[in-house]
Amino acid sequence: MEATELLKKVRKIEIKTRGLSSHLFTGGYHSAFRGKGMSFSDIRLYYPGDDVRTIDWNVTARTGDPYVKEYEEERENTMMLLVDVSASAVFGSHTVFKEEYLSELCAVLAFSAIANNDKVGVLLFSDQIELYIPPKKGKTHILRIIREILTTKPKGNGTDMNKALQFVNNILKKRSVCFVLSDFIDKNYNDALRIIARRHDLIGIHCWDLLERELPDVGVLRVTDAESNKQVWVDTTGSALRRQYRESFEAHVADTKNLFRQVGADFLTLGTHEPYVQALLKFFSQRSQKAIQHG
Repeated sequence: MEATELLKKVRKIEIKTRGLSSHLFTGGYHSAFRGKGMSFSDIRLYYPGDDVRTIDWNVTARTGDPYVKEYEEERENTMMLLVDVSASAVFGSHTVFKEEYLSELCAVLAFSAIANNDKVGVLLFSDQIELYIPPKKGKTHILRIIREILTTKPKGNGTDMNKALQFVNNILKKRSVCFVLSDFIDKNYNDALRIIARRHDLIGIHCWDLLERELPDVGVLRVTDAESNKQVWVDTTGSALRRQYRESFEAHVADTKNLFRQVGADFLTLGTHEPYVQALLKFFSQRSQKAIQHG
């Protein structure tokens, strides 16, 4: 991609996603991902209706007047974006290719995070660690993340979820919000997922293209596996084959969703042919309601 074309694309994504994060997501993000806890802020006179458990008995005894402790939320979080850049993960058949769709998703989440004074880091992975950008704040940092997602040419073709999850679990010392954006075409990463879900707030985002779910009826096709480069001839005219193709896709999504549920993590699925705005709004709203219910 030429430098001028890249700059235009990054600028376009920035304008679109900063607007979305400012007007739609910032409030939702704030309530969906609360800070690390409450810290002591100040003391003040007791007012009728205050929780008696907050009374500062030492100050009350010393002054003769009832005083209560005030607390404030420790707001700052760290968001880590784990982005699958393997061959299958960035495949796209429509006007918006997966890497651009993923870049927009990451930009919306990242701009929402820095608007709430959170740090954002990114890990790009395939079957190896392609790039790690440590968490930081600031617009320039977010624009770099967008550029890297758009331009990184992975050295590996496959997907190794274990390697990515273990890497992030080792580098993040404090509890963080971890988004994993992938097609999750991998096996035997249950234990690594369980460990990171126990230590961090984990959310899986399954990104998929229509052609991954629907096999078109276009005659005999030579199909190449994006990760293994193996080629096979497929007769797409058979309705049974097309049905089996769709059922296989839906089974994969259901299995992945169930796996995330088992480890206590959230999971949502987004097709690149559909706008992600409503899906993210709904997700943030559900997270906010959970946070309220759990106090």
